[in-house]
Amino acid sequence: MATQDQTAPSAWRQFTFFDSVPVRDSHDLAHAPEIFEQKTPEISCIAATSLGTIVADIHGSIFILNREFEVARSWIGHNGGRVTHMVEQKKILITLGEEDSVKHPLLKVWDLGNFDKRTGTPILLRSVKVQSGNRPHPVTTIALSSALSYLAIGLGDGTVLLYRHLDQSIFSTSNNLTNMPKSRIIHESPAEPVTGLGFKEPDEDNSNTYLFIVTTNHVLSYQVTGRGSGGTPAVMDEVGAGLKCATMDWRNSEMVVAKDEAVYICGTEGRGACYAYEGPKATVHVHRNYLVLITPPFTPSGSAASATVRNFAMRNDGPSKEITKVTILDLDNKFVAFSDTFTSGVREIFSANREIHLLFNDGKLTCLEEKPTPTKLDMLYRVSQYLLALNLAKTQNLDESSVANIHKQYGDHLYAKGDYDGAMQQYLKTIGNVQPSYVIRKFLDAQRIHNLATYLQDLHAVGLANSEHTTLLLNTYTKLKDVNRLDSFIKTESRRSSANGDADELPFDLDTAIRVCRQAGYFEHASYLAKKYDRHEDYLQIQIEDAGNYKDALAYLRRLGTGAAESNLARYGRAMLESLPEETTQLLIDVCTSLAPLTIEPEDQHSAPSRQASTGGPSYLSYLALNRVPAVVLPGSDTAAPAIASVQPSVSRQGSVANDDPRSTNSTPPPITPSNSNLASARVQHVKRPSPRLYFAHFIDDKERFIRFLETVALKRWGQSLNSTASSPVPTDPNEDAEAEKKDQVAVWNTLLELYLSYTSSPDTAHATTFADQANKLLKTEHLPYDPTHALILCSTRSFTPGLVLLWERLGMYEDVLRFWMDKHKEGGNPDASAQVIRCLRQYGPEHAHLYPLVLRFLTSTPELLSKHTKDVVELLEHIDEEGIMPPLAVVQVLTRNGVASVGLVKQWLMTRITDSREQIDTDQKLIESYRMETQNKLKLVDDLADPDHPRVFHVTQCTACKGQLDLPSVHFMCNHSYHQRCLGEHDTECPNCVRNHGMIREIRRNNERLAGQHDVFVSEVKEGGFGAVATGFSRGIMNMSRLDDVVA
Repeated sequence: MATQDQTAPSAWRQFTFFDSVPVRDSHDLAHAPEIFEQKTPEISCIAATSLGTIVADIHGSIFILNREFEVARSWIGHNGGRVTHMVEQKKILITLGEEDSVKHPLLKVWDLGNFDKRTGTPILLRSVKVQSGNRPHPVTTIALSSALSYLAIGLGDGTVLLYRHLDQSIFSTSNNLTNMPKSRIIHESPAEPVTGLGFKEPDEDNSNTYLFIVTTNHVLSYQVTGRGSGGTPAVMDEVGAGLKCATMDWRNSEMVVAKDEAVYICGTEGRGACYAYEGPKATVHVHRNYLVLITPPFTPSGSAASATVRNFAMRNDGPSKEITKVTILDLDNKFVAFSDTFTSGVREIFSANREIHLLFNDGKLTCLEEKPTPTKLDMLYRVSQYLLALNLAKTQNLDESSVANIHKQYGDHLYAKGDYDGAMQQYLKTIGNVQPSYVIRKFLDAQRIHNLATYLQDLHAVGLANSEHTTLLLNTYTKLKDVNRLDSFIKTESRRSSANGDADELPFDLDTAIRVCRQAGYFEHASYLAKKYDRHEDYLQIQIEDAGNYKDALAYLRRLGTGAAESNLARYGRAMLESLPEETTQLLIDVCTSLAPLTIEPEDQHSAPSRQASTGGPSYLSYLALNRVPAVVLPGSDTAAPAIASVQPSVSRQGSVANDDPRSTNSTPPPITPSNSNLASARVQHVKRPSPRLYFAHFIDDKERFIRFLETVALKRWGQSLNSTASSPVPTDPNEDAEAEKKDQVAVWNTLLELYLSYTSSPDTAHATTFADQANKLLKTEHLPYDPTHALILCSTRSFTPGLVLLWERLGMYEDVLRFWMDKHKEGGNPDASAQVIRCLRQYGPEHAHLYPLVLRFLTSTPELLSKHTKDVVELLEHIDEEGIMPPLAVVQVLTRNGVASVGLVKQWLMTRITDSREQIDTDQKLIESYRMETQNKLKLVDDLADPDHPRVFHVTQCTACKGQLDLPSVHFMCNHSYHQRCLGEHDTECPNCVRNHGMIREIRRNNERLAGQHDVFVSEVKEGGFGAVATGFSRGIMNMSRLDDVVA
């Protein structure tokens, strides 16, 4: 064959993405698979199917090969003829062939899913002749739709036959082999044989099915389904192709036509893309996204335009042999993936096991193995073909991380060349797959900081930035002094969905943004963020600690309402009281007393400068002390500050790749308070009042406003005041804790008393008198719930005598009152102290007898007192004697302890007491004698009853029960009671008249015996009763020595 110039324009970049590997027989590695080694000259066609590779020969035999190209099954499909075409879909194999007995080609349909158990051949479903007239014409090409719905057959005379609803015929229950849909001639071109057919399957853009018809001079499109189907095929292009030079593309959407000058793509709308690739082409084959071109055999030349051919000619200096060139093109990315020459002509090309296989005329089989994608990408990286690598990744459907790695490699390449802007554009496409620190480190230089800002801003936009990135971005803006970009970033309204899909959040870390703006002095931006996103505590920190704008902070707290203002006032109340005492005091009163929403005052309109210089000193240092103390919550109080204002420390790292000095900082979580936009709706709900105790410490240096605060809170919250005799009715919250409210009331009035008493020692007499009267009024008002014990301590500390006496009396501490006046007498500062003692005794003594011995001892302590109150002492002794408060001996001991009282003072009293004692002794002696006589009589009676030698004579003649005359039968008891037998119960063995008394006596004796063993009870009685308890023990028999002897025994 003549030498031909094989050209490949320089626009096609050439790579070696495939390796040529010979396929060996699994049993003989020195040779190709046996079926190809022996039957290559007889092979008529090869088809790749879902069951494996199927080979047919010129004798009509069909072979199914496994993955090792060994024959798995075989049968004779066409007797006495050859198989010309095969196509398979869904395990249905359609063969076209010739048989000696039939002059027309035969179409046979085989079921590869069912094999005859006896012969091992697949079930033959249909067998019909293919004819369009009387004269037979060879079949040139065949096409089958993926759903088996349509079958198209092209003949050598230019006729195209279409079988519709083939699937319905095949899967019908009819066993008639000739039951096939009637074919329809859809195209005839006697002068142009049909060289290619292909179905365009429905897709998202077009739901119709089309049939592409390729002749030697034209490409036509026939609409098979849909509206307008069944018409004449429309010419799409006037470029035809030879046999095996037309095929459907890998998406089954367009027809690929290979001509000597180029490769044309034709669609249903006409010619599409055209790829210039000169050179004769004998066969085209589609393998995934690749197009394989095979040239006819030609003689190589060293002057050929193709480098592949020139290299082959240079390697072979011997006699020239004809070669075949195989080229694999990637049409989408426009490069040559493989190009090589082979000395043996290519007989068949087919795809098997996801690879391309070439069967040569000498029976050898070669596999073109595609290299792994990472290897192909490395080859592209070495020649800096990064854009081509990206296109290849898109074609190969690589995952996102793999594509991002290509962008990273491309960015590194551009960075090394100094194209920092271009490199950053590539790095931006790696966000989410490449660690941000990898990119950030490359752009930390001051000259490239604008690129870094771009990267960090995009990182925030997709929600992948952390607090360190936010810090770095804001620092970048401040270093660039780019206020516009800082405004755009800070005031952005864009939001992103959080990872868990629960709520929306900002595309940057809010805590970090506020912190960095404060550090850089951009207080306006920091306060904007804090205010807009309800970071109430941060906003107040900025206004109070940084900007010193107390008025705005106070107005902001009032707008927040009671819930949020509660703990913030607990923290900043003292500072605000120092700057705005009246306004802050009123706000505290409203917060603690109002059940309704706070009154909102008009907000002061003012504009702060865009950048405020940091005042340094206290403000900056207080900001750095981020371990903030949470609001004070008193133990046991149920009015603890809610979560909306409590400061929960959360550790966040401040350092970043740009900062070598990382610090641990605490950031404040967003308070869960009503936002400004939802303020009106939030205030419709009930307002819970905080405990006023939270704010006591703020007034430590302002007593007057503290008194005003406490008095107003007591009046408005509980209706309590010094000027009312009872609590006034005020609105209450039904959900308030009554116990906590009681504690708050006690705390308020205790504090008020302390404040009143603090002024009693004032140099201003009028002032001191006023507050002393207030303290007295407080202590005397019974409905005010102060703590008496606490008040007693306060009065004692402040030496407030009226209060002490009043409290002792209220607490029932009458002895303390007496001792107080006694001490006053001893101190000598009050001459009426002893008279106060007598007055108090007369007031308290009738109810508290123990005070008389104390006063008696006091009045007889000194001769002066005794001489002054001699009459009172006599009255005192008479009262003691009348009431029996003290025994005479104790009175004598008191009077004689110091020799102050004389005998003449108590002579008459002593004589009276001695006379009374003697009379009492005589009475007791008479009782003792009577008891002794009665005991002797009882003992004598017991002896008589117990003597068996002296019978007892009964003289009773009257029944004790019925009072009737006693007759026989009668029953006599030893207690001198007699009864009719009929008047007694059936089982009575004791005297009914005495049994109850005897039972009580026995029960008393059992109790005494039981108590005799309870020594702890006896000891406690002795401690309380002394000698009386011992005497009672003897009377009960507890001290019975005979019983003790029995116990010991």
